[in-house]
Parts: sequence; C-alpha cells; structure tokens
Amino acid sequence: MPEEPQSADNPPRDRIAEGARLTVYYDGGCPLCRAEISYYRRLDRAGRVAFVDLTGAGADTGEDLTCAAALARFHVRAADGQLTSGAAAFVRLWRELRGWRWAAHVARLPGIVWLMERAYRAFLPIRPRLARLVAGRHRGGTDARRG
Repeated sequence: MPEEPQSADNPPRDRIAEGARLTVYYDGGCPLCRAEISYYRRLDRAGRVAFVDLTGAGADTGEDLTCAAALARFHVRAADGQLTSGAAAFVRLWRELRGWRWAAHVARLPGIVWLMERAYRAFLPIRPRLARLVAGRHRGGTDARRG
C-alpha cells in the first residue's frame, strides 16, 4: 500500500504509534479547530503530541469515547490511556507544548480549572458561529464588522 504524503494534516504514522505522550482528538471539519490544531502542531517540535482528525477515514477514538462525544467537546488521551476532556484537556495539552507550560502551571492554582471549564462550556454553543466566521474570512467573505 502506498504511503500517504506527510503534511500538517497528515502526520507520519510512526509518530502516532510511537513516542507520543498525548493524543488530541479534533474536529477537522471545523475551520476554527483546524486553525488551533495547526498552531499546536507548530509548537510540538518534540513530537510529544499525536493529532487525530475525527473527520478522517478510520479515526480511532478507543472503546471509551464515541466519535460524537469527541466532536462535541475537546478530548485528549495520555499514553497510559487516561482520557481527559474540556478545560482539563487543554491544561493537559499545554503541559506538553513549549510556550504553554506556564499556563498549565497557573491552572494548578485552586479554582482555575473550574473557571476555565465554565468558560469553555459557555464557548461551546457559540463555536459553530465562530467557525463560520473563520471559514468566511478564509474564503474572502465578509464579516459583521465589514458589513
């Protein structure tokens, strides 16, 4: 079978299978999500994180996570199999990324993850609208500020 070309959206298969300390599940159909994941990929020069596009053929989330649940909310899985979602998942990812470890340390302060989770839950309902705005800008569309 011919090997798929490596790109930002298609990391080498051995990186997913070996060496990753964390797997991030993301909605590749969401322009906002793709932009954020692209940013995280650039920061992950050490190859600590594997990124799984849930809209890709054969995306494997494991038995304890449905694709629908993973698309509805941010999830990461540690190398030991521990699944984390929401604000705590972002904190777990930040621990692996150069330039974001300070935020993971701040999140250890009492109440911070709780506040982040509340903010994340407030963000989830508006994510589709923001994603459409991002998609419109990438296509050269107009947004509300430009009329």
